[in-house]
Amino acid sequence: MTTEQYESERLAVEEIKEAREKMRAELSKVIVGQHDVIEQLFIAVLAGGHCLLTGAPGLAKTLLVSSLAQLFDLTFQRIQFTPDLMPADITGTEILEETQGHRRMVFVEGPIFANMILADEINRTPPKTQAALLEAMQEHQVTAVGITHVLSEPFFVFATQNPIEMEGTYPLPEAQLDRFMFNVRIGYLPEEEEIAVVSQITTTDPEPIQSVFSGADLIRFHGVVRKVPIAQDVVRYAVRLAAASRPGQEKSPDFINDWVTWGAGLRASQYMVLGAKVRALLDGRTHVKFADIEALAHPVLRHRVLINYRAEAESVDIEDLIDRLLEAVPADQGR
Repeated sequence: MTTEQYESERLAVEEIKEAREKMRAELSKVIVGQHDVIEQLFIAVLAGGHCLLTGAPGLAKTLLVSSLAQLFDLTFQRIQFTPDLMPADITGTEILEETQGHRRMVFVEGPIFANMILADEINRTPPKTQAALLEAMQEHQVTAVGITHVLSEPFFVFATQNPIEMEGTYPLPEAQLDRFMFNVRIGYLPEEEEIAVVSQITTTDPEPIQSVFSGADLIRFHGVVRKVPIAQDVVRYAVRLAAASRPGQEKSPDFINDWVTWGAGLRASQYMVLGAKVRALLDGRTHVKFADIEALAHPVLRHRVLINYRAEAESVDIEDLIDRLLEAVPADQGR
């Protein structure tokens, strides 16, 4: 590494550390509370990952994502997923254009051609349309009428799900769920914070959000994040956590064998490590701790581990199961 490259990366680390509170301050102009949620979204964006947002209606999921796009000066598109939405409505289609007596087919870009996509109520559209996002999320490109179109960088998909009303929905397949770095759960605000929200939105217009970084900055940060050093013991801990969630394995805890149908795959440990590196940088550290892995176990694993009917019958939910998994695989086992 040249001296110039080293200095550039050092400055990027300082930028990330110093911008944490500024990013929070800008979002606080329109978002009250939800500190853990905001932290997880920061981590996902700085790591270059997609997010699934799960929460009841009216919890400002759309506002949060659109505000995030403003914060990083990204182009934003919201797609409302409905039962009659077609793949071409997302990716775009060819139309016949006539100019000066000549006819030709012209590709018209769909809403997916933006830096940040909000796929609202993604589980309300059939699997064929859901699958239109798969190539975009993984390859950052779409194929329409046999022609591949590259998406602009950076590219993020934030998808929302309503966990309450399941009638008329199509559960996301495991292959697509696995593409999301985090499953971020958004809950109701405490009373005092809810009072602050009601007071704020019924008295004054919110201040405009000022951009803290640009899309080019994010692309630069993605490279810096991957170069953050991490001890082999910490990597091993992330791998063992993911492996312990799989039933039928040699080292699987008994409760995993009893309550889990399907465990986390390889992407789980990858995303725990990548997210832990960002968390360290946001904390002003250039090394990753076991605590960083532990802090991200819930958002990484909750959509990758499928509990069975026995767990539901015994009133065990996925949050309880991940808590028990963290107890069963303590950090000192990573050493």
